[in-house]
Amino acid sequence: MRISAVKLPTRVLLSQALAGVLLAASAANAQVTPAAGYTPPDDTPKIGVGVTIFADYTYNAAPEIKDSDGNSVNKGEFEVRRAYINVTGQLNHLIAFRITPDIASRLATSASVSLPPGASASASTNYDGSLVFRLKYAFGQFNLDEPLKSHGSWIRIGQQQTPYVDFMEGIYRYRFQGTIFSEREGYLSSSDVGLSGHYNLPRNYGDVHLGYYNGDTYSRAELNDQKAFQIRGTLRPLPGQKLLKGWRLTAFYDHDSPVKGGDRERFIANTTFEHPYLNLGFDYLDAKDKTSVTKAEVESNGWSVWVTPRTKIGLEGLFRYDDLKPNDNVDARKKRTLVGFAYWFKFSRAGLAAAILGDYEQVKYDSALARPTEKRYELKTLFNY
Repeated sequence: MRISAVKLPTRVLLSQALAGVLLAASAANAQVTPAAGYTPPDDTPKIGVGVTIFADYTYNAAPEIKDSDGNSVNKGEFEVRRAYINVTGQLNHLIAFRITPDIASRLATSASVSLPPGASASASTNYDGSLVFRLKYAFGQFNLDEPLKSHGSWIRIGQQQTPYVDFMEGIYRYRFQGTIFSEREGYLSSSDVGLSGHYNLPRNYGDVHLGYYNGDTYSRAELNDQKAFQIRGTLRPLPGQKLLKGWRLTAFYDHDSPVKGGDRERFIANTTFEHPYLNLGFDYLDAKDKTSVTKAEVESNGWSVWVTPRTKIGLEGLFRYDDLKPNDNVDARKKRTLVGFAYWFKFSRAGLAAAILGDYEQVKYDSALARPTEKRYELKTLFNY
């Protein structure tokens, strides 16, 4: 990783400024309260197993495809997009772990997201359409609650969640429909191999998560000597205010080098709001990709806004709009519109979830991108234990 010490990009300065605000909030709000009594930590070794399943039916209204006999048809398919087996546990109250194999459709893994500038898709094989068993997460965790006096603070090593995607999925609960904007367009991944740390600010003012990763994501092996640095800082401005305690401001920065002398940068500014009757979010993405010293740098930008109105009886709406300019030098944009309605089943036990979603998704490309409009009708399901 090479960042100039003389001229830092504006997005780096913004990330550092937010980190400074968060640290200042931590110092200003740290308090020591007298102990009401000592409860010894639970050092009993534990292990638990859970599952997550994404299953769906998708009807592609446009564009049409050719079947094996050359007929024009609208493709429709039942699919299992994801099947996670989550194994979690602790050796004692200081050391924990997680292993998550990911069983996925080979076609889903290669076609579920767009590729970033300069990337290429893998060639088709006779395994297309089969389910592939691969590792999504496998990490050890050292809990820092006691030394830092901050619950939820830790250090992880291994294949693990990256700072931004996992955080956003805790607010945007519709990964089973499709990934968040920056991941769906191929700019970020939800998992990578490396070392990271997380710290929760006192009194629920926010958190900081930073990591040092291979940078080639969990789906590809490390290809060079370069590493990725990622940092996310989130500030909750009014955690004690009843109406606005669900409002958060987030800045994220990612720097990597896919090749020596070629930089890859992502900066995201985000705001979200959570309420029993409404969740909403807005992302702005700015990206730079230089995949070779012999190729020109590609700059891109885009934004996404989504809202999920909710009811007490489990009915929810999903409305989302994405707008991406893949190359600043080309006057063309990709636009995604998503409208859906879901029912979330009620469970008394935490950690259980089941939902069914019906949605319509349209992706339009400006003429310079030379791609046909996509239209899909989908029935999506989530099962989580």
